[in-house]
Amino acid sequence: MTRTRRSDRLSRSLALLTGAVLGLPLVLPAGAADQFVGHWALTIPGGGAGWLGVTKENGYYDGRILWGGGSVVPVSSVFFDEDALCVTRTRDVRRKDANDKVVRTQQFTDLLMARREGDHLSLILMSPRENGQGIQRAEFTGKWIPPLPPKPDLTQVRFGEAVVLFNGKDLTGWRLVEPRAANGWSAQDGSLINRPVQEEGKPRKHYGNLRTEREFEDFNLTLEVNVPKRGNSGIYLRGIYEIQVSDSHGRPLDSHNMGGVYSRIAPSVNAEKPAGEWQTFDITLVDRHVTVILNGRKIIDNQPLLGCTGGALWSDPFRPGPIYLQGDHEAVDYRNIVLRPVVK
Repeated sequence: MTRTRRSDRLSRSLALLTGAVLGLPLVLPAGAADQFVGHWALTIPGGGAGWLGVTKENGYYDGRILWGGGSVVPVSSVFFDEDALCVTRTRDVRRKDANDKVVRTQQFTDLLMARREGDHLSLILMSPRENGQGIQRAEFTGKWIPPLPPKPDLTQVRFGEAVVLFNGKDLTGWRLVEPRAANGWSAQDGSLINRPVQEEGKPRKHYGNLRTEREFEDFNLTLEVNVPKRGNSGIYLRGIYEIQVSDSHGRPLDSHNMGGVYSRIAPSVNAEKPAGEWQTFDITLVDRHVTVILNGRKIIDNQPLLGCTGGALWSDPFRPGPIYLQGDHEAVDYRNIVLRPVVK
């Protein structure tokens, strides 16, 4: 499709959106809307990982989206223009004065348009510029995520020989995800530690996440972790699913708590220990289902993974990937990191 035709289609969709806002009657064409229902792995502008889920219930369409980092959140609206899927999402834009103080927060609305071609989406994003001068346009892609298989019978899964991922002495077998980031990781007293120190009065320094050189498919992973007061880290499975590591002892159950799949699956029980104590993880990933045992208690039981989480290296759920440890937040210690791959 040429840019002119894309612009025409975008203009019509914006007109539809304007009509909806003004309360004007809209007649949306019937037909191919249901082809978009399901889950989509996105490669967003700039190459980051994203995810889009479109649902239909009682004749209405809705959706949730992940845009690079952060959480999976509801979209503002889902509608259709001929054979194109249209999704709007809102974002906050902070207005600051000359002293860098926030004086007002405005909400801007972005429009995403998608057309399906086989198992792929071609998308275009239209975003108002934050200074109010014009619209930014960016093209990107998406790929259909097939429906999840049934829950695997973990009693029938065979695991191979144990792979010791951390030797307790140095960072052999590991490297920074972002080579230019500051490195707060080191080996000390048998532990893999992260110390992202910030210097008072200086710009915030970005510290890197750490990943294994090797990549894996399905596996069982065991390790120990020690989180300080208000600490925050994460264990990424295959580089795309974050198991949250945080000081959440005593908090109500939430998907952002210790052991949860970040913003996707909440622990079923509170099993975390107070900050400063060593805690154990036993994590099994098989057929896009995850089981998490924290400190000997099963908190996620063979639950489906609908898509990647914020901070994923990519969005493809079938691509082998590393174990990666989040290091751009606060201090954290890991030790006894052992992986047993599934034997097909």
